[in-house]
Amino acid sequence: MVFEANRLVNGDSEMSFQKQRRGISRNGISGKHKNLGSNGTGASCSNDEISGDEDILTVHARDVDDNMDVEISPDVVVSRKTRQREMTFQDMYNNQDLFDDDDDDSDWEPLQKRIDVMKWFCTNCTMVNLNDVVHCEICGEHKESGILRHGFFASPFSQDAGSPEVETEVKGRNKDTRVKHSSSNSCTAVGFDERMLLHSEVEMKSHPHPERPDRLRAIAASLATAGIFPGRCYPIPAREITQQELQMVHSLEHVQAVELTSHIFSSYFTPDTYANEHSACAARLAAGLCADLASAIFSGCAKNGFALVRPPGHHAGIKQAMGFCLHNNAAVAALAAQAAGAKKVLIVDWDVHHGNGTQEIFEQNKSVLYISLHRHEGGKFYPGTGAVDEIGTNGAAGYCVNIPWSRGGIGDNDYIFAFQHVVLPIAAEFAPDFTIISAGFDAARGDPLGCCDVTPAGYAQMTHMLYTLSGGKLLVILEGGYNLRSISSSATAVIKVLLGESTGFELGNTVPSKAGLQTVLEVVKIQMQIWSSLKSIFAKLQLKWEEYCSENKKEQIKKRRRTEAPIWWKWGRKSLLYHLLSGNLRVKRSTAAD
Repeated sequence: MVFEANRLVNGDSEMSFQKQRRGISRNGISGKHKNLGSNGTGASCSNDEISGDEDILTVHARDVDDNMDVEISPDVVVSRKTRQREMTFQDMYNNQDLFDDDDDDSDWEPLQKRIDVMKWFCTNCTMVNLNDVVHCEICGEHKESGILRHGFFASPFSQDAGSPEVETEVKGRNKDTRVKHSSSNSCTAVGFDERMLLHSEVEMKSHPHPERPDRLRAIAASLATAGIFPGRCYPIPAREITQQELQMVHSLEHVQAVELTSHIFSSYFTPDTYANEHSACAARLAAGLCADLASAIFSGCAKNGFALVRPPGHHAGIKQAMGFCLHNNAAVAALAAQAAGAKKVLIVDWDVHHGNGTQEIFEQNKSVLYISLHRHEGGKFYPGTGAVDEIGTNGAAGYCVNIPWSRGGIGDNDYIFAFQHVVLPIAAEFAPDFTIISAGFDAARGDPLGCCDVTPAGYAQMTHMLYTLSGGKLLVILEGGYNLRSISSSATAVIKVLLGESTGFELGNTVPSKAGLQTVLEVVKIQMQIWSSLKSIFAKLQLKWEEYCSENKKEQIKKRRRTEAPIWWKWGRKSLLYHLLSGNLRVKRSTAAD
């Protein structure tokens, strides 16, 4: 069997995202590996159009099993010419690498020997800083932060130290609950395995990859410091998903393509979706943990659960890996819940990016309702899918509900408002037997990629609102989130809700932003054709929108009046001009005698 990597040529720029995506395929019995990449690009806060450049995808060969007849050159370079493509994560991060530029200053003579400027990458947000800077200039985290040892309890301002007072208080409060919950089947289960930490980018490019093992380390450290896990939650045994189970979600060629990476030192499905020799195992473990958690929760062996897993999954479609995702964990969990007896499954995806893979898998399935809240911005935000009119196909219209934000900076109020007026009414009418949250925390405040403003209390409140559905049968699955302090504090807040603690969020009269209200109104206008519970909500929202526009118009008039000259001043100037032109105004001249 001969392994070869061929040139990938991008399609026309006018093609849709769906048409541009290409899965990894294998050529029958000959086993030629034709594509090691697809045309998907990485998530970023903005997109640039670049023409005439090349993406370089490198596959490094190392030890290959003797029983496989695979010929791989030491460094096979796959170049891909693109006429137009989006900015990837690496492109975005490259813009920050500005410290090696040599200034051409004629006022002084530069040294003959080049001096390399020392830099360090922030553990918390991965941004680059000069070596003489102690705190990250982006997020303020200390250079020697202890966030990987103590989680978000670690002080961001001091070197490798936690908050002993907080730790003592939290551990003391949880001391009595550990024994009570350790042997009970009515508590929260957590799925975690350290082998998922082995999935990492082998060769760091210009910047550490945002989807990195430290994401799980920070969450695990936070839970351990708080005495939650291990302690109040109990672990489930880790199991690798089988190929037969994966084929219920993905095509055989996709499953085999992911598996093939276990024989390659370093490879890429897309410029931002990497794999090493441990990635296939990590992906199988993540999917297996999600499947077993779903089965345990639905059967009553666990009250609810949190899947602390990676790589993430909601971008992985039927035939392709993309957006850091290899296998679709939420889809695997949904089918596992149905195999355990659930007839209807609800998936709520609050990751800042649209879960195009999950939507693709279930867009023709009326037994699974998929609701996604994400940045869209008219298709300019990765992955470009998830418009308000994408509602499902082939008789399953209405079973895909997209709430696409039109801008960044969306915070708690807009998310809670969308839950109150879209998510919960539709979910209640659907009446699911099992609920899954695709919990990406990249819409959290401080995330370098999501650029939104959701707080841990906001995530806790959304979890609490969904907890009333399905009789409490709820599974939370980790997706994105790339600021360690934000992701660990948010995940901890969500797990506390699963444990029955209060959210600390006061609803009151939730007032959305103008952009948030407009988006929710557009969603309700389309979805009320399928979900009757939205018709009365649409009338209220329309009235609210008219009131908002009326108040906004009055405010604009007031602002305009404040900037314009008063009427009496205008008439005064006009009267003066009239008299000057008509000669009626005489100016008394002074004389020398005066």
